[in-house]
Amino acid sequence: MDREALRMLCSPQFWRMAVLWALSLLHSYLLVFHCGRADAPRRRRPRPAEGRCPICVVTGATSGLGRAAAAALAREGYHVVLAGRSTQLLYETVQEIQRQQPDAHLKEFQVDLASFKSIKKFGSSLKQWVHEKNVEPSIQLLVNNAGILAKSHRITEDGLDEMIQTNYIGPFMLTNILLPLLKNSSVPSRVVNLTSFTHRCGLDVCEDALRGMKFGRCSIGESYPLASTYEYTKLCMLMFSYELHRQLHMSSGVSVI
Repeated sequence: MDREALRMLCSPQFWRMAVLWALSLLHSYLLVFHCGRADAPRRRRPRPAEGRCPICVVTGATSGLGRAAAAALAREGYHVVLAGRSTQLLYETVQEIQRQQPDAHLKEFQVDLASFKSIKKFGSSLKQWVHEKNVEPSIQLLVNNAGILAKSHRITEDGLDEMIQTNYIGPFMLTNILLPLLKNSSVPSRVVNLTSFTHRCGLDVCEDALRGMKFGRCSIGESYPLASTYEYTKLCMLMFSYELHRQLHMSSGVSVI
């Protein structure tokens, strides 16, 4: 076990996650059982448009929920764009999905959401590929899945806390870059932002926190507040989803969940 992991296990923030997050998750399950699944609003499931192979973009597509979503969307008939940090893992993921689904339409792009330069490059490359690929240059679905739980404080080349930039600021920037393609879809398009029940634990929203100053710049001997920072990024992502949906659902065919 490396020193960072050991330090994390011994920190109050780890036990905050172990106790507070477990109680919050239990509370979520109790609400589901108390209210009943039938009371939950049913959302219309996005389907590929007839006669074409619509494009969807999945970030963090090399593992976990992102990988599962990419495989499921390929089965639904989408042309899936897999976005991730590791070119090797992207290649392996594409090969695995195609082994299970020989007729899957897949395209991989390398992108690091903790880098503005990488996001802009990905946006330009994707737009060029979409225009070359599609008769209708558009995207029908964007799944912002990528995220990290950093063990220690790291500053990106853009001067931001790595976890805040990866989990929130990066997806915020990417979504805005791809909005023209989403709006250009002839059928209703959708943005899906992956959040977490842990947003309930992070209620302090301020400019310093968004810049990474409140959580990040730890003094010597002070542990990185990884749990608080993660909770904050998920709260910001949820608020971004609500506000973007409010702005778009009346003026365009784009919905945000």
